[in-house]
Amino acid sequence: MRVGIIGLGYVGLPLAVEFCRGGLDVTGIDVDAEKVSRVSRGESYVLDVDSETVRRLLDTGRLRVTTDFGALRDRDAVCVCVPTPLTKTMDPDISYIVAAVDEVARYLHPGLLVVLESTSYPGTTEELVLPKLEESGLKVGVDFFLAFSPERVDPGNTVWTTRNTPKIVGGVTPACTARAQELYRHAADTVVAVGGPRTAEMVKLLENTYRAINIGLANELAIMCRHLNVDVWEVVEAAKTKPFGFMAFYPGPGLGGHCIPVDPLYLSWKMKTMQYTARFIELATAINSSMPEYVVTQIAGALNDARKSVNGSRILVMGVAYKPGVTDTRESPAIDIIGLLQKKGADVSYVDPHVPHLDCGGERMASLPPSASFAGFDCVAICTAHRAFDYARLLSEATLVYDARNATKDLVPAPTCTVVKL
Repeated sequence: MRVGIIGLGYVGLPLAVEFCRGGLDVTGIDVDAEKVSRVSRGESYVLDVDSETVRRLLDTGRLRVTTDFGALRDRDAVCVCVPTPLTKTMDPDISYIVAAVDEVARYLHPGLLVVLESTSYPGTTEELVLPKLEESGLKVGVDFFLAFSPERVDPGNTVWTTRNTPKIVGGVTPACTARAQELYRHAADTVVAVGGPRTAEMVKLLENTYRAINIGLANELAIMCRHLNVDVWEVVEAAKTKPFGFMAFYPGPGLGGHCIPVDPLYLSWKMKTMQYTARFIELATAINSSMPEYVVTQIAGALNDARKSVNGSRILVMGVAYKPGVTDTRESPAIDIIGLLQKKGADVSYVDPHVPHLDCGGERMASLPPSASFAGFDCVAICTAHRAFDYARLLSEATLVYDARNATKDLVPAPTCTVVKL
């Protein structure tokens, strides 16, 4: 198969690499000319793909990149890997899918397999994508093939990658499923077929809703433990010694990233259109969304105990990426925490070796160097527990540390340092 991949982000580029490694001819398409230019120069901007691999695949001729959707004319399959964010009203923004599918429809030809990988609400493939493609007069399952296969990328995870993470596929017809299975066997060690695209769409939403709800439970547990004067981190660690019936989830300053805070709301939105309220999702979202405010309240209380006001205090936020080891700040709770502290009059700085610059509330901020002293701050708040941080030095220099990630659990602070945990 000759494959086209629309969207060269954290999903599309690793997928392109695996298809090339599987012996296929791949053309990557992206509307971002800068991304296309960088890949064509052999530069990777994706954590899970190294530049040397990109250069090698370009040299072999298996990988090409372009901004021209006309490249779809000679493709046997096309995978749509575009973003699906939320609007300001927390509704699904499927404009990227619509734009990509419109381009696919322009170049739809007999025999083409179209696979949507972008996470969306159940029914997207059959209710939105299929009608657009059938306007050509071609018949699905006969003249062209359509399936949904949810991305399962975990950026920075070196154990579970695109290659060894099982791939779910659900076609509109059995023939569509068979063609999708045939395609993905070149990129994934295991391909799991399900009954149709709606099932495959629901699988992805279940996976991330499961995480969002259980993290919400852990966050509420942290609040309850605070009232009960119990260490929530010790509770979770002890509970996970049970060898059955329990999986550990940890509290934190809020949810971040491209999936877990967003995907459950796609399902919740869909259910609202069917006059049903997804109560677990709504509750977990409310709890998780309130955590930045809770963290700021705790920081204010810790400063108050030290006879200081938030207003005028110098506060350093450690880590603004949404999780350790990545550059991605999408939906990062650290950004909300910075904004809330600034509204209360705090002088806020941040340090993150992976995020040199940050746009927060219309302000362009620059990271302090990791070697910067902690001594001059009234409070240091750990929001993302990067491995690169020197926590021992932190506890020796700082006077007040708010640890939202239990990053200092095995360290003893200096007598002059107070550590307050989530």
